[in-house]
Amino acid sequence: MGLDPLRTLTTIRDLFWVPTPVPSLRGRTVLITGAASGIGRATAVAAARDGAQLVLTDLHADPLNAVVADIAGDGGSVVYHAAGDVSDYDWVASFARAVDAEVGVMDVVMNVAGISAWGTVEHLKHSHWRKLVDVNLMGPIHIIESFVPQMVRRGAGGHVVNVSSAAGLLALPWHAAYSASKFGIRGVSEVLRYDLRRHGIGVSLVCPGGVATPLVGTVEIVGLDRDDPRVAKQVDSFGKIAVTPEKAANAIIRGVAKNKFMVYTSFDVRFGYWWARKFAFPYEVAMRIANNRFDQLSRIAGRGASDGAPEGAASTRMGRTD
Repeated sequence: MGLDPLRTLTTIRDLFWVPTPVPSLRGRTVLITGAASGIGRATAVAAARDGAQLVLTDLHADPLNAVVADIAGDGGSVVYHAAGDVSDYDWVASFARAVDAEVGVMDVVMNVAGISAWGTVEHLKHSHWRKLVDVNLMGPIHIIESFVPQMVRRGAGGHVVNVSSAAGLLALPWHAAYSASKFGIRGVSEVLRYDLRRHGIGVSLVCPGGVATPLVGTVEIVGLDRDDPRVAKQVDSFGKIAVTPEKAANAIIRGVAKNKFMVYTSFDVRFGYWWARKFAFPYEVAMRIANNRFDQLSRIAGRGASDGAPEGAASTRMGRTD
């Protein structure tokens, strides 16, 4: 299929106006990773209710099967599902071949799966850095390279959703390793936004703040004793301002329907990012204050680096953000 005039940018109007590639999910084939819990699960349920034909995956088979059963019980359609690790390129490539053969080309690809761990550089181990980048950055890249070229070749447009984080926009304390992955997927998404425009494929970057997912109760804070009441109090306060996964899912689906690039799940992240761009020095001062507060908490509730997680613990103790 040849490119139409809009996609080759032959007029000034083409530079400023882009049609919405996927104004509705009804009848569309939608891939969602991390679909067994949190934002991924809520998005799968919401997309099914909107009439999408779902292709679902998650690391954990039993909860994924439970989600598929729940969606089917509500009259939704899951046309294919399989459990696997998105950080494993060979598995993703095999999964994509199976989906291509049994379902066909995707209309929407949503990268939701993710994990998290926080800590300062003297406490983080190589396994933390590696696992976060493998899952949160390379995982979406594996999905993109295995599913999006087919969308391009088909020539009928589509949409890609990548979930970043407030930590992909702002320099949050103790988030260096997590931000490495989330700033990375932000960069990938911004480039793809322009690269895929000529093919009629929209791109959305989702930047959640606090969301009440399993992350709140399981995220590893390297170097801190989570059982310390002072740490527990801070975690509880985070939970109080977190939005529900359902609210985040609705924001994602609205973002696709309106072809929005930046998708926020709460006002605080939108305001924080605006503040950081407009008021650079006050933002820097605010980050210094936040870092000092975290440092004080570390001093009163910390544990020595030698008491932290063993080198192999990252894959089992890191909190899920999906």
